[in-house]
Amino acid sequence: MANRQSLKELQERLAQRLTAAKTEAATASWLAVEAGGERILVPLVQSGEIFPWTTVQAVPYTKSWYAGVASLRGGLHGVVDLPGLIGAAQVTKGSALERVTSETRLVSLHAALGVNAVLWIDRLLGLRNPIMFSAIAPRPPQAPPYFARCLIDHQGQTWQELDLQALVTDPGFLAIAA
Repeated sequence: MANRQSLKELQERLAQRLTAAKTEAATASWLAVEAGGERILVPLVQSGEIFPWTTVQAVPYTKSWYAGVASLRGGLHGVVDLPGLIGAAQVTKGSALERVTSETRLVSLHAALGVNAVLWIDRLLGLRNPIMFSAIAPRPPQAPPYFARCLIDHQGQTWQELDLQALVTDPGFLAIAA
């Protein structure tokens, strides 16, 4: 009889944990990253896998923010230097590699977006959900179309949300030739 009671309690605890995990995952909306000293929010529904830094093969005659290509899980992906793309850092082909640290990551775009590309970020900052923000700030003047809203967290820090769907349709992003 004691075994049945223990099993029932275990099942109830597991059910509670699963419910809590589903609720927590549903509320997380963004992957928070740092790129060139800027705090960026990448929508989870538009992002894919997170990869550690790997060897990137340079591609000549491309824009400075296009770092090259990398082989990830057997597929070739274009590597986009996010700080260079958003204007957070002046990037030259050789100098960008000096920023690589043990925290550097590559965040892939969701397969549904139809672009084999990864965003080179300086550091992951975790997951964020809407409850962690207290206000919406105005968009920066002359912001590119893939800059969505700016959010202000409870500590007063401003976060820029990226719209990856708008990014992959932006003519400036699709034309990598220098």
